[in-house]
Amino acid sequence: MRKLAQALGLSVLVMASLSAQAEVKTITDVIGREVKVDLPAKRVVLGFYFEDYLAVGTEKAFDSVVGISREAWEGWVPANWEMYLKHRPSLNSIPDVGEVEAQTFSVEKVLSLKPDLVVLADWQYKALGLDAQRIEKEGIPVVVVDYNEQTVARHTASTRLLGTLTGQQKRADELADFYANAMADVTRRVADAKAAKPKVYVEFGNKGPAEYSFTYGKNMWGAMIAAAGGDNIAAPFVEWWGPINPEQVLASKPDVILISGRENNKAATALPMGQGVAEAEARTKLAAFAGRQGWSELPAIKKNRLYGVYQGASRTLSDFAMVQYIAKQLYPAQFTDMDPVANYLNYYAKYLPVKPQGTFAVSVK
Repeated sequence: MRKLAQALGLSVLVMASLSAQAEVKTITDVIGREVKVDLPAKRVVLGFYFEDYLAVGTEKAFDSVVGISREAWEGWVPANWEMYLKHRPSLNSIPDVGEVEAQTFSVEKVLSLKPDLVVLADWQYKALGLDAQRIEKEGIPVVVVDYNEQTVARHTASTRLLGTLTGQQKRADELADFYANAMADVTRRVADAKAAKPKVYVEFGNKGPAEYSFTYGKNMWGAMIAAAGGDNIAAPFVEWWGPINPEQVLASKPDVILISGRENNKAATALPMGQGVAEAEARTKLAAFAGRQGWSELPAIKKNRLYGVYQGASRTLSDFAMVQYIAKQLYPAQFTDMDPVANYLNYYAKYLPVKPQGTFAVSVK
């Protein structure tokens, strides 16, 4: 009987310990939904923002990730994926749940993994629609975060939310404050310039110079241009992202042109940027955009104010450095003491387990 009592006592202690560690919390995600989540989550399906989840939750958070939307990482920024895979080979064994934009996202696959939490980007949640509701109806909480809007409010709220989900609230608060302070510093410097806003055109350079690709309005690079003190010429014509009439670009006469690029390009003439990209190659491909019909007469081209930026460094906590870079090109006198690319790499050194090597911002000359 004594042994039985001891065993029962031990069981009670174990259960009490587990109860203390696990707690059902009602949290409000970034789109205002109240969600009940059993924290810390033990089985997580992660749809996007992989580096931010790592930066906030540390590598330990990925021990609980049982599914990812792999195409959104490996397919979109393959060199970045390979960098992490080399550091953490176990990433390769995490099941793939498919990708929303490619319409391969599988609710059945998600359910088969028996997660206790699904984390989705705002755009993923909206695109999935009834499929996202189906996951919730199965008793699996879906929490929405958002770095795509490119606002300080959404970035910091998403970061603090990831801190709650991963049990790293102190680290999340530090990162959120760091981001907010970096952006506030840009705002202050731009205000001190007391100058008219330069007109800026940005384009995703995935199609190369021969064919215009899409530009950005309110979000992503469009919002980053606004944060850097620029006048985005596409804002009146493109709400979020999409094509703009080439004649409108010529008529707007931008003072600065930004072309964003990434590692994974189907077009041979596309702008390569990011992990493993040589600066000389990026500069050569960037220069070819200046040869577009009519561009030689644009103020930006006449003054060599054509720049390449890394697509993978948008919609993420590290994009503060890209805002700094853009602001430095718009108001060079206000940022003489700042090296945005060094700040980008220092962010990785402090908050992430890998060391990027490549080209993340480049000028045409």
